[in-house]
Amino acid sequence: MKRAAHIQTAIDILTTIGTSKIPMDNVIRDYMLHRRYVGSKDRAAIVEQVYGIMRRHARLGWWLEKAGAEDTPRTRVIADLVLNVQDITNLFTGEKYAPATLSEAEKNMIPALKGQDINDPSMPAAVRGECPDWAADKLKDLFREDFDNQMAAMLQPAPLDLRVNTLKSTRAKAKDFLAAQDIQTEETPFSPVGLRTQGKAFMSATKAYAKGLVEIQDEGSQLIALVSGVKPGMRVLDYCAGAGGKTLGLAAMMENKGNIVAADIDARRLEKGRKRYRKAGVHNVELRCLSDEKDKKWLRRQKGTMDIVLVDAPCSSSGTWRRNPDLRWNFYGPSLEEIKDMQADILERAANKVKAGGRLIYATCSLFQEENEQQIENFLKKHPEYAVLPLKDALPEGVALPCESPYLRLFPHDHNTDGFFTAILVRKNI
Repeated sequence: MKRAAHIQTAIDILTTIGTSKIPMDNVIRDYMLHRRYVGSKDRAAIVEQVYGIMRRHARLGWWLEKAGAEDTPRTRVIADLVLNVQDITNLFTGEKYAPATLSEAEKNMIPALKGQDINDPSMPAAVRGECPDWAADKLKDLFREDFDNQMAAMLQPAPLDLRVNTLKSTRAKAKDFLAAQDIQTEETPFSPVGLRTQGKAFMSATKAYAKGLVEIQDEGSQLIALVSGVKPGMRVLDYCAGAGGKTLGLAAMMENKGNIVAADIDARRLEKGRKRYRKAGVHNVELRCLSDEKDKKWLRRQKGTMDIVLVDAPCSSSGTWRRNPDLRWNFYGPSLEEIKDMQADILERAANKVKAGGRLIYATCSLFQEENEQQIENFLKKHPEYAVLPLKDALPEGVALPCESPYLRLFPHDHNTDGFFTAILVRKNI
C-alpha cells in the first residue's frame, strides 16, 4: 500500500472508533479481519498511526480549536501530519485509495499549524498530559506536584512483558529459548518470573508462546499473584477470573497442587481460559459460571472454605491508558459510579468465602482512589473481622519492595508497569 492509502485507512478507522461502542483494539481487529489483503507491514504502519493520533487526542483538539478548524477524524489526521512536519500536498490527491483533495477550509487551517510544536507551552497541563476533564481533579489530587511526569509516562507505548510459566520452564531457560528465536529479553526488576522484550516482538509466532513456556502479561499484573500468598495444596477462588490471566499465575505458584476455582459471569471468557490452562499444563483449575443457577448455588455453599479469594474487580481500566488511549475519552460499559457499586457488591459477596486466617485480595487496574483505597476503607468499616496485611509483609522472599504504601500501588512513571492497585486483607481468627 502507498502512504496515501495508509492515511485514508487511518481516517476510516478513526471515524469508526468515533461512532463505535466497542474499544478501539476491537474496531481495528474487525476492520483488518475483513481486509486480509492488507499486509503485515502495512497493518503495523496503520495501527501505529491510529494509536499515535489517539495518544495525541487532546493536543490535536486544542490545535484544531486554535486554528478555527472543524474537529473531525480527517482534520485530526491532517493536523497530526502537519504538526509532525510532513508535506501532505502529495498525499491528499483524491486518486484511487488516497484521501480526497483538501477542501478550502482544510487548506486554510494549515498555516496556523505549520512549524508549531504539538506540545505548546501555553497548553493547560491536562491537555498536555492528555487527561480528560472528568479525571483531571482525581489525578491531580493523587499525583499532586508529580502530575505532569505521571501523565507524560502514560503517553508512552507500554513494553511487552512476559510471565515465564514455571510449570514448564525457568526464567533463564525461557530467556535462552527466546534468544534462539531472535527475541531478546531482559529480566523484569520486580517480578522474579518476568521477562521484558527488547524492540518489537511478535510472540504469537514463537515456539515459546505456542508451547506455553511464556504468557504475555504486564509485570504489574504478575505481582498480584506473587503477593497473594498462594501455596501448593491451598483452596483458592479467583472470583472474577475472566480468560484466566491471573489464574495461570496462581496455578504456577501452586505447582498444580491444590484447587483453584475460576469463577466469572461470562461463560465465553471462561472457555477461553480453559484453552490457556491446557496449553500451560495447568490441571488444578475448575470453572464456575456465575450466570448459571447451579454454579451460583454452589458458590453460596462455599462460606469459610477458601484459603485465598482473589477479586480482580471490574474497573475503569485507567491504569491501562498507555495501552488503550481511547479509554481516556470513551466509557464502553457502565459509568464510574456504577463500576464502584459493582466493586463494593463483589467484595461483599467474596468476603464470607474466606476461612479464618485466609486472605482476601482486592485488585484493580485503576488509578483512581475511589476505586481503590476508598473501597477498602469502606469495606473495613463494615467488616472488622478483616485487617490489612502491609505489602512489605506479603512479598515473597527475594521480591523487591515496589512502593512504601501498605498496598501494592504501581504507576507507569514509577515502575514502567500499567497502573495497578492491590490490597491484601487477612481474615482474623475470631
